[in-house]
Amino acid sequence: MSALAKFFHLQGKIVSGYDRVSSIVTKGLEEMGMKVWYELDAKHLQGNDLIVYTPAIPNDNVELCAAFEMGIPVLKRSQVLGYISQKYKAIGIAGTHGKTTTSSMMTHVLRYCGIDCTAFLGGIARNLQSNFVDGASDWVVIEADEFDRSFLTLYPEIGVVTSLDADHLDIYGTPEEMRATYHQYTQQVNESGRLFVHADLMDETWQRAPVSYGIEQGVFRAENLVFKGLKTYFDFVGPDIRIPAIALTMPGKHNVSNMVGALAVALELGGDTSKMKAAVESFAGIYRRYEAHFHTPMLSYIDDYAHLPAEIDAAIDTTKALFPDRQMVVVFQPHLFTRTRDFFKEFGSALSKADVAIMLDIYPAREEPIEGVDSGIIFREIETNHKKWIAKKKLAETLTSVVQSPTVILSLGAGDIDREVEKIKNWCTNQVS
Repeated sequence: MSALAKFFHLQGKIVSGYDRVSSIVTKGLEEMGMKVWYELDAKHLQGNDLIVYTPAIPNDNVELCAAFEMGIPVLKRSQVLGYISQKYKAIGIAGTHGKTTTSSMMTHVLRYCGIDCTAFLGGIARNLQSNFVDGASDWVVIEADEFDRSFLTLYPEIGVVTSLDADHLDIYGTPEEMRATYHQYTQQVNESGRLFVHADLMDETWQRAPVSYGIEQGVFRAENLVFKGLKTYFDFVGPDIRIPAIALTMPGKHNVSNMVGALAVALELGGDTSKMKAAVESFAGIYRRYEAHFHTPMLSYIDDYAHLPAEIDAAIDTTKALFPDRQMVVVFQPHLFTRTRDFFKEFGSALSKADVAIMLDIYPAREEPIEGVDSGIIFREIETNHKKWIAKKKLAETLTSVVQSPTVILSLGAGDIDREVEKIKNWCTNQVS
Protein backbone atom coordinates (compact mmCIF):
# COMPACT_ATOMS: atom_id res chain seq x y z
CA MET A 1 0.00 0.00 0.00
CA SER A 2 2.76 2.46 0.90
CA ALA A 3 4.58 1.72 -2.37
CA LEU A 4 1.42 2.65 -4.28
CA ALA A 5 1.10 5.81 -2.19
CA LYS A 6 4.65 6.79 -3.16
CA PHE A 7 3.92 6.04 -6.83
CA PHE A 8 0.89 8.32 -6.94
CA HIS A 9 2.63 11.02 -4.90
CA LEU A 10 5.51 11.10 -7.40
CA GLN A 11 2.91 11.36 -10.17
CA GLY A 12 1.84 14.66 -8.62
CA LYS A 13 -1.37 13.37 -7.03
CA ILE A 14 -2.59 14.44 -3.60
CA VAL A 15 -2.36 11.29 -1.47
CA SER A 16 -3.67 10.62 2.03
CA GLY A 17 -4.56 7.47 3.93
CA TYR A 18 -5.33 5.66 7.14
CA ASP A 19 -3.28 3.24 9.23
CA ARG A 20 -4.04 1.82 12.64
CA VAL A 21 -0.70 2.81 14.19
CA SER A 22 2.26 5.01 13.38
CA SER A 23 5.32 3.16 12.03
CA ILE A 24 8.57 3.71 10.18
CA VAL A 25 6.57 3.34 6.97
CA THR A 26 3.85 5.88 7.78
CA LYS A 27 6.42 8.35 9.11
CA GLY A 28 8.25 8.05 5.78
CA LEU A 29 5.05 8.88 3.88
CA GLU A 30 4.44 11.89 6.11
CA GLU A 31 7.99 13.12 5.53
CA MET A 32 7.32 12.96 1.78
CA GLY A 33 4.32 15.28 2.29
CA MET A 34 1.41 12.85 2.47
CA LYS A 35 -1.27 13.03 5.17
CA VAL A 36 -1.72 9.91 7.29
CA TRP A 37 -4.68 9.57 9.66
CA TYR A 38 -4.60 7.31 12.70
CA GLU A 39 -8.30 7.44 13.49
CA LEU A 40 -11.18 6.38 11.26
CA ASP A 41 -13.52 9.12 10.05
CA ALA A 42 -15.59 9.30 6.85
CA LYS A 43 -14.75 13.00 6.51
CA HIS A 44 -11.24 11.95 5.43
CA LEU A 45 -12.76 10.86 2.11
CA GLN A 46 -14.02 14.29 1.08
CA GLY A 47 -12.59 15.42 -2.25
CA ASN A 48 -10.98 12.11 -3.18
CA ASP A 49 -11.20 10.75 -6.73
CA LEU A 50 -10.09 7.21 -5.91
CA ILE A 51 -9.98 4.99 -2.83
CA VAL A 52 -7.45 2.14 -2.80
CA TYR A 53 -7.74 -0.51 -0.10
CA THR A 54 -6.12 -3.74 0.98
CA PRO A 55 -8.33 -6.78 1.65
CA ALA A 56 -6.30 -7.21 4.84
CA ILE A 57 -8.67 -4.71 6.47
CA PRO A 58 -12.15 -5.86 7.63
CA ASN A 59 -15.16 -5.38 5.37
CA ASP A 60 -16.92 -3.27 8.00
CA ASN A 61 -14.14 -0.65 8.04
CA VAL A 62 -15.85 2.72 8.56
CA GLU A 63 -14.04 4.56 5.79
CA LEU A 64 -14.33 1.73 3.28
CA CYS A 65 -18.09 1.44 3.85
CA ALA A 66 -18.46 5.22 3.57
CA ALA A 67 -16.53 5.26 0.27
CA PHE A 68 -18.99 2.80 -1.26
CA GLU A 69 -21.95 4.78 0.08
CA MET A 70 -20.55 8.06 -1.27
CA GLY A 71 -20.03 6.57 -4.73
CA ILE A 72 -16.28 7.24 -4.82
CA PRO A 73 -14.46 4.77 -7.11
CA VAL A 74 -13.01 2.00 -4.90
CA LEU A 75 -10.35 -0.48 -6.05
CA LYS A 76 -8.33 -3.19 -4.35
CA ARG A 77 -4.58 -2.71 -4.11
CA SER A 78 -4.02 -5.63 -6.49
CA GLN A 79 -6.36 -4.14 -9.11
CA VAL A 80 -4.49 -0.83 -9.06
CA LEU A 81 -1.14 -2.62 -9.28
CA GLY A 82 -2.50 -4.62 -12.21
CA TYR A 83 -3.52 -1.44 -14.05
CA ILE A 84 -0.16 0.22 -13.40
CA SER A 85 1.76 -2.85 -14.55
CA GLN A 86 0.08 -2.68 -17.96
CA LYS A 87 2.18 0.40 -18.73
CA TYR A 88 5.38 -1.63 -18.33
CA LYS A 89 6.96 -4.96 -19.09
CA ALA A 90 6.33 -6.64 -15.75
CA ILE A 91 8.48 -9.11 -13.83
CA GLY A 92 6.15 -10.84 -11.36
CA ILE A 93 7.76 -12.70 -8.45
CA ALA A 94 5.39 -15.19 -6.82
CA GLY A 95 5.88 -17.66 -3.97
CA THR A 96 4.61 -18.26 -0.46
CA HIS A 97 8.04 -17.20 0.79
CA GLY A 98 11.01 -15.50 -0.84
CA LYS A 99 9.01 -12.88 -2.78
CA THR A 100 10.28 -9.78 -1.01
CA THR A 101 13.89 -10.94 -0.85
CA THR A 102 13.99 -12.07 -4.48
CA SER A 103 12.24 -8.95 -5.82
CA SER A 104 14.51 -6.65 -3.79
CA MET A 105 17.62 -8.50 -4.95
CA MET A 106 16.38 -8.45 -8.53
CA THR A 107 15.66 -4.73 -8.43
CA HIS A 108 19.15 -3.99 -7.13
CA VAL A 109 20.92 -6.30 -9.61
CA LEU A 110 18.95 -5.03 -12.61
CA ARG A 111 19.56 -1.38 -11.79
CA TYR A 112 23.25 -1.99 -11.02
CA CYS A 113 23.67 -3.87 -14.31
CA GLY A 114 22.13 -1.18 -16.50
CA ILE A 115 18.38 -1.91 -16.48
CA ASP A 116 16.73 1.06 -14.76
CA CYS A 117 13.59 -0.71 -13.59
CA THR A 118 10.67 0.58 -11.55
CA ALA A 119 9.81 -1.61 -8.53
CA PHE A 120 6.97 -2.19 -6.08
CA LEU A 121 8.43 -4.18 -3.17
CA GLY A 122 6.95 -5.79 -0.07
CA GLY A 123 9.77 -4.62 2.20
CA ILE A 124 12.22 -1.77 2.68
CA ALA A 125 15.31 -2.46 0.55
CA ARG A 126 18.31 -0.93 2.32
CA ASN A 127 20.03 0.15 -0.90
CA LEU A 128 16.92 2.12 -1.83
CA GLN A 129 15.75 2.98 1.70
CA SER A 130 12.30 2.39 0.24
CA ASN A 131 9.82 -0.19 -1.02
CA PHE A 132 9.30 1.76 -4.25
CA VAL A 133 11.67 3.09 -6.90
CA ASP A 134 10.70 4.94 -10.07
CA GLY A 135 12.83 3.81 -13.00
CA ALA A 136 13.26 5.06 -16.56
CA SER A 137 13.10 1.73 -18.45
CA ASP A 138 10.11 -0.29 -19.64
CA TRP A 139 10.58 -2.88 -16.88
CA VAL A 140 8.82 -3.05 -13.51
CA VAL A 141 9.48 -5.55 -10.71
CA ILE A 142 6.34 -6.54 -8.82
CA GLU A 143 5.66 -8.97 -6.00
CA ALA A 144 2.90 -11.26 -7.23
CA ASP A 145 1.01 -11.85 -3.98
CA GLU A 146 -1.21 -14.94 -3.68
CA PHE A 147 -3.28 -13.53 -0.80
CA ASP A 148 -6.88 -13.02 -1.93
CA ARG A 149 -5.71 -14.30 -5.37
CA SER A 150 -4.24 -10.84 -5.93
CA PHE A 151 -1.63 -12.02 -8.45
CA LEU A 152 -4.34 -12.95 -10.95
CA THR A 153 -4.55 -9.25 -11.85
CA LEU A 154 -1.04 -9.48 -13.32
CA TYR A 155 0.02 -10.53 -16.83
CA PRO A 156 3.82 -10.35 -16.60
CA GLU A 157 6.42 -10.65 -19.31
CA ILE A 158 8.66 -12.57 -16.89
CA GLY A 159 7.24 -14.83 -14.18
CA VAL A 160 9.14 -16.25 -11.20
CA VAL A 161 7.91 -18.84 -8.67
CA THR A 162 10.10 -19.21 -5.59
CA SER A 163 8.09 -21.67 -3.45
CA LEU A 164 4.73 -23.41 -3.10
CA ASP A 165 4.39 -24.21 0.60
CA ALA A 166 0.79 -24.16 1.79
CA ASP A 167 -0.46 -20.81 3.11
CA HIS A 168 -3.60 -18.66 3.21
CA LEU A 169 -5.84 -21.69 3.55
CA ASP A 170 -8.49 -19.31 4.89
CA ILE A 171 -8.65 -18.08 1.28
CA TYR A 172 -7.99 -21.29 -0.66
CA GLY A 173 -9.39 -24.01 1.57
CA THR A 174 -6.82 -26.63 0.54
CA PRO A 175 -3.14 -26.66 -0.51
CA GLU A 176 -4.23 -28.17 -3.82
CA GLU A 177 -6.48 -25.21 -4.61
CA MET A 178 -3.67 -22.80 -3.74
CA ARG A 179 -1.27 -24.61 -6.06
CA ALA A 180 -3.88 -24.66 -8.83
CA THR A 181 -4.18 -20.87 -8.53
CA TYR A 182 -0.40 -20.54 -8.80
CA HIS A 183 -0.56 -22.56 -12.01
CA GLN A 184 -3.26 -20.20 -13.25
CA TYR A 185 -0.97 -17.26 -12.53
CA THR A 186 1.92 -18.81 -14.48
CA GLN A 187 -0.37 -19.30 -17.47
CA GLN A 188 -0.86 -15.52 -17.50
CA VAL A 189 2.83 -14.97 -18.22
CA ASN A 190 3.16 -13.54 -21.74
CA GLU A 191 3.74 -16.25 -24.36
CA SER A 192 6.77 -14.31 -25.61
CA GLY A 193 8.21 -14.13 -22.09
CA ARG A 194 9.87 -16.59 -19.71
CA LEU A 195 8.85 -18.47 -16.59
CA PHE A 196 11.54 -19.14 -13.96
CA VAL A 197 10.77 -21.77 -11.32
CA HIS A 198 12.79 -22.94 -8.33
CA ALA A 199 14.41 -26.32 -9.03
CA ASP A 200 12.60 -27.86 -6.03
CA LEU A 201 9.30 -27.29 -7.88
CA MET A 202 10.22 -28.93 -11.16
CA ASP A 203 8.17 -32.03 -10.35
CA GLU A 204 5.04 -29.89 -10.72
CA THR A 205 3.11 -30.25 -13.98
CA TRP A 206 3.63 -26.79 -15.46
CA GLN A 207 1.60 -25.75 -18.49
CA ARG A 208 4.68 -24.22 -20.10
CA ALA A 209 8.34 -25.21 -19.94
CA PRO A 210 9.98 -23.27 -17.09
CA VAL A 211 13.63 -22.35 -16.64
CA SER A 212 14.88 -23.84 -13.36
CA TYR A 213 17.18 -22.27 -10.78
CA GLY A 214 18.46 -23.31 -7.37
CA ILE A 215 21.33 -24.64 -5.27
CA GLU A 216 23.51 -27.24 -7.01
CA GLN A 217 20.67 -27.96 -9.43
CA GLY A 218 18.79 -26.14 -12.17
CA VAL A 219 19.67 -24.44 -15.44
CA PHE A 220 20.97 -21.58 -13.29
CA ARG A 221 22.49 -22.61 -9.99
CA ALA A 222 24.85 -21.81 -7.15
CA GLU A 223 27.83 -24.11 -6.65
CA ASN A 224 30.73 -24.31 -4.18
CA LEU A 225 28.97 -22.61 -1.26
CA VAL A 226 31.26 -21.45 1.55
CA PHE A 227 30.02 -19.85 4.78
CA LYS A 228 32.30 -17.29 6.46
CA GLY A 229 30.92 -15.20 9.29
CA LEU A 230 27.73 -13.51 8.13
CA LYS A 231 28.64 -13.90 4.44
CA THR A 232 28.02 -16.75 2.00
CA TYR A 233 30.33 -17.27 -0.99
CA PHE A 234 29.15 -19.09 -4.11
CA ASP A 235 29.78 -19.58 -7.82
CA PHE A 236 26.94 -18.50 -10.12
CA VAL A 237 26.67 -21.03 -12.96
CA GLY A 238 24.47 -21.14 -16.05
CA PRO A 239 24.68 -21.89 -19.76
CA ASP A 240 27.89 -20.28 -21.00
CA ILE A 241 28.53 -18.40 -17.75
CA ARG A 242 30.35 -18.91 -14.46
CA ILE A 243 31.00 -16.11 -12.00
CA PRO A 244 33.17 -17.47 -9.16
CA ALA A 245 33.38 -16.63 -5.46
CA ILE A 246 30.53 -14.12 -5.18
CA ALA A 247 30.03 -12.87 -1.61
CA LEU A 248 26.43 -12.42 -0.42
CA THR A 249 25.85 -10.55 2.84
CA MET A 250 22.47 -12.21 3.52
CA PRO A 251 23.35 -15.60 5.07
CA GLY A 252 21.65 -18.90 4.29
CA LYS A 253 21.17 -21.22 1.34
CA HIS A 254 17.66 -19.91 0.78
CA ASN A 255 19.01 -16.41 0.22
CA VAL A 256 21.67 -17.68 -2.17
CA SER A 257 18.87 -19.40 -4.09
CA ASN A 258 16.89 -16.16 -4.19
CA MET A 259 19.91 -14.33 -5.58
CA VAL A 260 20.42 -17.00 -8.24
CA GLY A 261 16.85 -16.34 -9.42
CA ALA A 262 17.57 -12.61 -9.55
CA LEU A 263 20.77 -13.14 -11.56
CA ALA A 264 19.01 -15.51 -13.96
CA VAL A 265 16.40 -12.87 -14.79
CA ALA A 266 19.11 -10.20 -15.14
CA LEU A 267 20.83 -12.39 -17.74
CA GLU A 268 17.53 -12.92 -19.54
CA LEU A 269 17.05 -9.16 -19.78
CA GLY A 270 20.58 -8.50 -21.05
CA GLY A 271 22.11 -7.11 -17.88
CA ASP A 272 25.83 -6.33 -17.92
CA THR A 273 27.50 -9.58 -16.80
CA SER A 274 30.73 -7.78 -15.94
CA LYS A 275 28.88 -5.95 -13.15
CA MET A 276 26.96 -8.88 -11.67
CA LYS A 277 29.48 -9.89 -9.03
CA ALA A 278 29.77 -6.31 -7.77
CA ALA A 279 25.97 -6.00 -7.86
CA VAL A 280 25.52 -8.98 -5.55
CA GLU A 281 28.31 -7.92 -3.20
CA SER A 282 26.88 -4.39 -2.87
CA PHE A 283 23.39 -5.63 -1.98
CA ALA A 284 22.76 -4.31 1.54
CA GLY A 285 19.77 -6.46 2.48
CA ILE A 286 16.16 -5.77 3.45
CA TYR A 287 14.55 -4.48 6.59
CA ARG A 288 13.48 -7.47 8.73
CA ARG A 289 14.87 -10.11 6.36
CA TYR A 290 17.49 -11.94 8.43
CA GLU A 291 18.80 -8.64 9.74
CA ALA A 292 21.69 -8.66 12.21
CA HIS A 293 21.20 -5.98 14.87
CA PHE A 294 23.89 -6.94 17.40
CA HIS A 295 27.00 -9.06 16.97
CA THR A 296 29.82 -9.78 19.44
CA PRO A 297 31.85 -12.95 20.11
CA MET A 298 29.55 -13.85 23.01
CA LEU A 299 26.13 -12.43 22.09
CA SER A 300 24.40 -11.82 18.76
CA TYR A 301 20.87 -10.81 17.82
CA ILE A 302 19.14 -11.39 14.47
CA ASP A 303 15.58 -10.48 13.47
CA ASP A 304 13.60 -12.02 10.61
CA TYR A 305 10.11 -11.71 9.11
CA ALA A 306 9.72 -15.51 8.98
CA HIS A 307 6.10 -16.46 9.76
CA LEU A 308 5.59 -19.78 7.95
CA PRO A 309 6.98 -23.14 9.13
CA ALA A 310 9.34 -23.47 6.15
CA GLU A 311 10.64 -19.93 6.70
CA ILE A 312 11.22 -20.59 10.40
CA ASP A 313 13.02 -23.83 9.52
CA ALA A 314 15.28 -21.92 7.12
CA ALA A 315 16.00 -19.12 9.61
CA ILE A 316 16.84 -21.54 12.42
CA ASP A 317 18.95 -23.80 10.19
CA THR A 318 20.88 -20.79 8.89
CA THR A 319 21.48 -19.55 12.43
CA LYS A 320 22.68 -22.98 13.58
CA ALA A 321 25.12 -23.08 10.66
CA LEU A 322 26.44 -19.60 11.48
CA PHE A 323 26.65 -20.13 15.25
CA PRO A 324 27.08 -23.89 15.80
CA ASP A 325 28.63 -23.54 19.27
CA ARG A 326 26.14 -21.09 20.76
CA GLN A 327 22.91 -21.42 22.69
CA MET A 328 20.04 -20.44 20.36
CA VAL A 329 17.12 -18.52 21.88
CA VAL A 330 14.17 -18.12 19.47
CA VAL A 331 11.40 -15.58 20.11
CA PHE A 332 8.34 -16.22 17.93
CA GLN A 333 5.11 -14.28 17.50
CA PRO A 334 2.50 -16.24 15.49
CA HIS A 335 0.66 -14.26 12.80
CA LEU A 336 -3.08 -14.90 12.27
CA PHE A 337 -5.40 -17.27 14.09
CA THR A 338 -6.16 -19.25 10.92
CA ARG A 339 -2.47 -19.80 10.12
CA THR A 340 -1.86 -20.91 13.71
CA ARG A 341 -4.80 -23.32 13.51
CA ASP A 342 -3.70 -24.76 10.17
CA PHE A 343 0.01 -25.24 10.92
CA PHE A 344 0.46 -25.45 14.71
CA LYS A 345 2.12 -28.87 14.48
CA GLU A 346 4.57 -27.67 11.83
CA PHE A 347 5.37 -24.56 13.85
CA GLY A 348 5.99 -26.70 16.90
CA SER A 349 8.30 -29.00 14.97
CA ALA A 350 10.36 -26.10 13.59
CA LEU A 351 10.65 -24.36 16.98
CA SER A 352 11.76 -27.61 18.62
CA LYS A 353 15.18 -27.01 17.02
CA ALA A 354 15.77 -24.08 19.37
CA ASP A 355 17.62 -24.49 22.65
CA VAL A 356 15.12 -22.07 24.19
CA ALA A 357 11.77 -21.26 22.56
CA ILE A 358 9.90 -18.15 23.71
CA MET A 359 6.32 -17.87 22.47
CA LEU A 360 4.41 -14.58 22.29
CA ASP A 361 0.66 -14.24 21.84
CA ILE A 362 -0.84 -14.36 18.35
CA TYR A 363 -0.86 -11.15 16.33
CA PRO A 364 -4.41 -11.15 14.89
CA ALA A 365 -3.96 -8.63 12.03
CA ARG A 366 -7.26 -8.68 10.11
CA GLU A 367 -8.78 -11.65 11.99
CA GLU A 368 -11.17 -12.15 14.87
CA PRO A 369 -10.23 -14.74 17.53
CA ILE A 370 -11.07 -18.41 16.89
CA GLU A 371 -12.25 -20.46 19.85
CA GLY A 372 -9.55 -22.84 21.07
CA VAL A 373 -6.82 -21.22 18.98
CA ASP A 374 -4.01 -19.41 20.77
CA SER A 375 -0.23 -19.64 21.03
CA GLY A 376 -0.67 -22.52 23.44
CA ILE A 377 -1.50 -24.99 20.68
CA ILE A 378 1.95 -24.34 19.18
CA PHE A 379 3.61 -24.17 22.59
CA ARG A 380 2.42 -27.68 23.50
CA GLU A 381 3.94 -29.05 20.27
CA ILE A 382 7.44 -27.71 20.99
CA GLU A 383 9.66 -30.58 22.10
CA THR A 384 12.30 -28.90 24.22
CA ASN A 385 12.86 -28.69 27.94
CA HIS A 386 13.31 -24.93 27.75
CA LYS A 387 10.24 -23.14 26.48
CA LYS A 388 8.18 -20.22 27.74
CA TRP A 389 4.90 -18.59 26.71
CA ILE A 390 4.87 -14.97 27.81
CA ALA A 391 3.40 -11.52 27.23
CA LYS A 392 5.62 -9.14 25.26
CA LYS A 393 6.09 -6.88 28.27
CA LYS A 394 7.95 -9.71 30.03
CA LEU A 395 10.39 -10.33 27.18
CA ALA A 396 13.40 -8.55 28.68
CA GLU A 397 13.15 -10.26 32.06
CA THR A 398 12.61 -13.60 30.35
CA LEU A 399 15.74 -13.16 28.25
CA THR A 400 17.67 -12.33 31.40
CA SER A 401 16.52 -15.58 33.00
CA VAL A 402 17.24 -17.93 30.05
CA VAL A 403 20.27 -16.57 28.15
CA GLN A 404 23.54 -18.36 28.83
CA SER A 405 26.58 -16.94 27.03
CA PRO A 406 27.61 -17.55 24.30
CA THR A 407 24.18 -17.02 22.75
CA VAL A 408 22.43 -15.99 19.57
CA ILE A 409 18.91 -14.56 19.85
CA LEU A 410 16.59 -14.92 16.85
CA SER A 411 13.24 -13.06 16.75
CA LEU A 412 10.66 -14.22 14.19
CA GLY A 413 7.22 -13.13 13.05
CA ALA A 414 5.18 -10.93 10.71
CA GLY A 415 3.14 -9.02 13.31
CA ASP A 416 4.19 -6.17 15.58
CA ILE A 417 7.20 -8.04 16.94
CA ASP A 418 9.24 -5.50 14.98
CA ARG A 419 8.41 -3.05 17.80
CA GLU A 420 10.46 -5.25 20.14
CA VAL A 421 13.61 -5.18 17.98
CA GLU A 422 15.05 -2.00 19.45
CA LYS A 423 14.23 -3.22 22.97
CA ILE A 424 16.04 -6.52 22.40
CA LYS A 425 18.96 -4.68 20.85
CA ASN A 426 19.16 -2.41 23.90
CA TRP A 427 18.94 -5.44 26.19
CA CYS A 428 21.91 -6.98 24.36
CA THR A 429 23.89 -3.75 24.69
CA ASN A 430 23.20 -3.64 28.43
CA GLN A 431 24.23 -7.28 28.88
CA VAL A 432 27.56 -6.77 27.15
CA SER A 433 28.34 -3.53 28.95
